[in-house]
Amino acid sequence: MNDLAASIRTIPDYPKPGILFRDITTLLGDARAFRRAVDELVQPWAGTKVDKVAGVEARGFILGGAVAHQLSAGFVPVRKKGKLPHVTVSIAYSLEYGLDEMEMHEDAVAANERVILVDDLIATGGTAEGAVKLLRKLGADVVAACFVIDLPDLGGSRKLQALGVPVRSLIAFEGH
Repeated sequence: MNDLAASIRTIPDYPKPGILFRDITTLLGDARAFRRAVDELVQPWAGTKVDKVAGVEARGFILGGAVAHQLSAGFVPVRKKGKLPHVTVSIAYSLEYGLDEMEMHEDAVAANERVILVDDLIATGGTAEGAVKLLRKLGADVVAACFVIDLPDLGGSRKLQALGVPVRSLIAFEGH
């Protein structure tokens, strides 16, 4: 996975001093790295029944759409409040830098559908935890959460595991 880590740009002091922002746009722009990341995210579930892949706005849309395609699953966008045109369900959640609200269409998943959550990075886990709770509110069986990057010192993966959601991350960056 070292070559994947090398394809990720680190931007110091963004969005505020002391933060090392892990930018995956460089990975997405590298066809080989992008393909490898998607293949690695898909690998544990290849050949199993996955009904939907939920992607968190916005980089989770890119990765989640590719994962859904590879798994022959539907794709569910999890968006910031006010971005979806049909009847929605919403949940408030904690961000690394504050509070926000996310939503999805109320008919995006059916009861007991097997869903994998995908995003680019897990840090404190607030966004992913909110997405899991939102999916479960609609009756989904969240079988896993997948990320390209984990910042393990911030504890997000442990939050999801405490909810009974297995976590797959391709790269861990110690510290943040």
